[in-house]
Amino acid sequence: MEKVGSIRKNKKFWLWVAAFAVVIMAGWLVAEEEPFGCCKADISQVPDAKFAQANAVMASKEGDTEQNKKIVCLTFDDGPSKNTPEVLSILDEAAVPATFFVIAAENNEKYLPLIEQEVQKGHQIAFHSATHEYKKIYASTKAFWEDMEVLKQKISPYVDVESIHYLRFPGGSTNTVSHKYGGSSIMKNLKEQAENKGYHWVDWNVCAGDAIGGHPSAEKIFNAVKKEADGKDVCVVLMHDTAVTKTTIEALPRIIEWFKQQGYQFCTVEQMTALTN
Repeated sequence: MEKVGSIRKNKKFWLWVAAFAVVIMAGWLVAEEEPFGCCKADISQVPDAKFAQANAVMASKEGDTEQNKKIVCLTFDDGPSKNTPEVLSILDEAAVPATFFVIAAENNEKYLPLIEQEVQKGHQIAFHSATHEYKKIYASTKAFWEDMEVLKQKISPYVDVESIHYLRFPGGSTNTVSHKYGGSSIMKNLKEQAENKGYHWVDWNVCAGDAIGGHPSAEKIFNAVKKEADGKDVCVVLMHDTAVTKTTIEALPRIIEWFKQQGYQFCTVEQMTALTN
């Protein structure tokens, strides 16, 4: 009986070990799939929408904003990814352009050739970050621009990097997570330096909320965009192109159709100024 009891105890022990191993492995798999995007605590709570606001003012000068000057820029951060081909297919079918703020991190390097497809299909490529690691890129202004040089080097086979003059700061230009690493004035300094280097930095005024945790449903993403876009004549929509934002793809056709129904004209961020002049 003692031997049977011992066997049962050992069996129970090894079952616990196996279960623990499964949990650990699942954690690793999830970690590998986590996007390099923004989490809720890091993203700009009040993004600087002056770019969209300035263009809205220009759009209203002619007095025909409602009919001809409602403009929307669909923007995607943190790609390319395994989901990029599907995003491109949806955009292609709807015949609308988008702006991709790209990264070149370990988890997406094998997808970088997709940038060439984005260019060929008439979409705009803009800078975001190489690593998107806040602790690293916001350690100092020097660290940020060094990271940007790495990004340029890695994507240069697929796009003319010297023709790129737009960027989006990871977390947005008013994020506070950067203060933990580079001090309270780092974003102010980076924005000034970006302008001195000839870059236009762009936030957003419509957030899909697709990469701030909780894996929101397509319905929730669509409703978030619709709610935040309501009443705006110029919309810069923040979405994400990562391995785990599959529901963004599911919501994208509805988002595009809604903007079309509201009379919006689609454009890239770079095209926006020309359209509103």
